[in-house]
Amino acid sequence: MSLSRRSTLSALAGMAALPSAQLAAQGPAKPTPKRYSLAVSTYSYWHFDRVRYPIEKVIENAARIGFEGVEILHRQMEDETPVYCNRIKQMAFDYGLSLPMLSIHQDFVDPDPFERRRHVEHTIGCIKLAARMGIPAVRLNSGRWGTSGTFDDLMAKKGEETPLPGYTDEDAFKWVEQCIHDCIPTSEREGVAMCLENHWGLTTSVDHLIRIFKGVNSPWLKMNVDTGNYPGDPYEGLKALAPYASIVQAKTYQGGGVWYSLDLDYKRIASILREAGFKGWISLEMEGKEPADTAVPKAYKILREAFTE
Repeated sequence: MSLSRRSTLSALAGMAALPSAQLAAQGPAKPTPKRYSLAVSTYSYWHFDRVRYPIEKVIENAARIGFEGVEILHRQMEDETPVYCNRIKQMAFDYGLSLPMLSIHQDFVDPDPFERRRHVEHTIGCIKLAARMGIPAVRLNSGRWGTSGTFDDLMAKKGEETPLPGYTDEDAFKWVEQCIHDCIPTSEREGVAMCLENHWGLTTSVDHLIRIFKGVNSPWLKMNVDTGNYPGDPYEGLKALAPYASIVQAKTYQGGGVWYSLDLDYKRIASILREAGFKGWISLEMEGKEPADTAVPKAYKILREAFTE
C-alpha cells in the first residue's frame, strides 16, 4: 500500500472515530473568502413608509446592481400565502439570487408569560415560513423593556433602557434565553437558524448579546452583527462580536441617516471581519434619506470595494 493511501485511510479512520456531533460542530474547513457575497435588505428601499416597497422590485434592482442575494424584511411582505411566497422564491431563482435571511420582529423581554409565548409562536411561525421559502436563517431580536417610549426616544438614549419597576435585566436574560430554547426544536427540524442581532434594547450592550448567545449555547442560535447599532465606538464593538458572526448587516447613510448617521470605514470593518475569520454574508441596510434608487448603487460600490481583496 502506498504511503499516501495509507495516510489517507488513517485520517479517515480517525475521523470515523470522532463522535458525529463533534464532526458536525467542526464543519467543513473554509478559507476566508477573497470576495464576500453581498445581499441587500428589502428594508433599504422601504424604511417602514406608509406604502410598502414591493419585494419583487427589490429583487429586480438587486440583480441589476450586482448583489448576490436579497434579505427579506418580514413586515415588508404582502402576505404569507403560498402563491406569494412561491412567487418571491422563484423570482429570486430566475434572477440568480439567494435569499440568505428573513428579518423578523419579536420581543422576548416581557414579564407576562402569555405575551412571551405569543412572541415565541410568532417566531416559530416565521421559522417555518423561512423554510418554505428556502431561507436558511431568521434575524432575531432580544426585545426591550419599552421604558423609553417610542423608537425615536430610544435612539435619543442610544438604545439604553431601564427595566420596568420591580424587575431587573437578570429577569430579562432568563426570559430571552428560555424563549430562544423554546424555538430551537423548530429551528433544528426545519433547518433554519436564528441569528440574534445587536438590535438595541437588551442587546445594546455587546456583553449582553454575547451572554445570551453563550447562555443558549446551541448550533441553531447564530449571530447577526449590525455595523451601526452601537452606543459607543463601533469598531470596538465589531471586534468583540466578529468572532461570533454568521452574517453581517452593513449600515450606510446616504443623504444623512433617518435616525442617526455614522461615517463607517468599511475597509477597516472588512479587515476586522477577515482577521476574525468571518465567512458569511454581508447584507446592506441603507438607512439614509437619499432615495434608494440612487443610494443603494452607491452603497453597493462602497461595500464591493471594501469586501473584495
